[in-house]
Amino acid sequence: MIELSCMNKNKQYGAVSLFVVVFAALLITVVTVSFVRIMLQDQRQASSTDLSQSAYDSAQAGVEDAKRALVRYQSICAGSDASACADAKAKLDSSTCNEAVNGLKDVDINDGEVKVQEGSANKLNQAYTCVKIILDTVDYLGALAVDGSKLIPLESGPDNSFNTIKIEWFSKNNLPDSASDDVVLQPTSSQLPLLPQSGTGAWQQKTPSIMRAQLVQIGSNGFSLGDFDSVVDPSGQSNANTLFLYPVGITGQPPSFSSDLSFSNDTRRNSTTRPRVLLPVQCSGTLADGGYACSVTIKLPDPVGGGKRTAFLRLSSLYNKANYRVTMFNIDSANGVDDSINFNAVQPEIDSTGRANDLFRRVKVRVELSDVNFPYPDGAIDISGNFCKDFMVTDDVADYDPGTCKP
Repeated sequence: MIELSCMNKNKQYGAVSLFVVVFAALLITVVTVSFVRIMLQDQRQASSTDLSQSAYDSAQAGVEDAKRALVRYQSICAGSDASACADAKAKLDSSTCNEAVNGLKDVDINDGEVKVQEGSANKLNQAYTCVKIILDTVDYLGALAVDGSKLIPLESGPDNSFNTIKIEWFSKNNLPDSASDDVVLQPTSSQLPLLPQSGTGAWQQKTPSIMRAQLVQIGSNGFSLGDFDSVVDPSGQSNANTLFLYPVGITGQPPSFSSDLSFSNDTRRNSTTRPRVLLPVQCSGTLADGGYACSVTIKLPDPVGGGKRTAFLRLSSLYNKANYRVTMFNIDSANGVDDSINFNAVQPEIDSTGRANDLFRRVKVRVELSDVNFPYPDGAIDISGNFCKDFMVTDDVADYDPGTCKP
């Protein structure tokens, strides 16, 4: 009886050991499978990230080829063959994928796409599948840093004319990262407050910038340098005007009315009255619905001497940075005409889709296209602080003196 009891006890000890081994094996299996699953997920994520970046690079390759196509278009139109220029423009404006880059050197379209590779190697199976160019855009888009400026050609097609521009500025991208959608605006009053000193921080980050809009234009009937200094004559003609657009409204509320101005509001040119330089512009106190906080429509004067205008708009963002949008219109109130006029090859839009293996990325960009037949100056020096200059005229190089200018 004693021996039987010992045998049963030993058997019970063996069953406990077996259960411990089984549960330990299950635990190790679960942990191992979990680690393998995490490794596979990380590997797939890394592979997708690499393919996404490669597809983006392929799309950028399409953008670069589109830029080459634009340069080719400019070189063709710089010649005297109007028919060749029209054909090149039609090729760029084609709705067929990759037609704009077809015929470029080193661009080989196979099965509707252009391979992106170095030599004969194409390890990630990269290509851009569709590149299109919109030469004439409905607007001009840009971003200005604090105290930054931009010179914009107001150029329409040969068969289109415009007499009004619309300026919109300050979007959600200009708000502080952690801020709400509310925009801090100055109250509307007959007495505009004194402006704070730049750089003191008195102008809030959520307050739209003061936008300086400068118009410079000439007519096709010729001009003289004095036309840029003369005051607006009774006929309303002028070649140079400046407006300082001051944002007003109610914080958190949409604008109560729209702002319509004219460059004749440039009271600095009127010597008989005390000028009121700042012009209030009704802005929206909230960007919850997107868009731009401030919007103003400005009527352009006729150029001195008349004729078709060649015009430039210089925008400067004071006290704050600003994303902006400029559009052109031909408004004839008498006949009820309000047509939107496209910019003619000023800021073309490139739409490029790239591929890496079976993953696609799409890129849309705007590029600057200056007129090689009419180069215009932007700015030799653009500063936000002080500028000191020392001049010396001498015929001896040994007389050179670095001056006393200090930063």
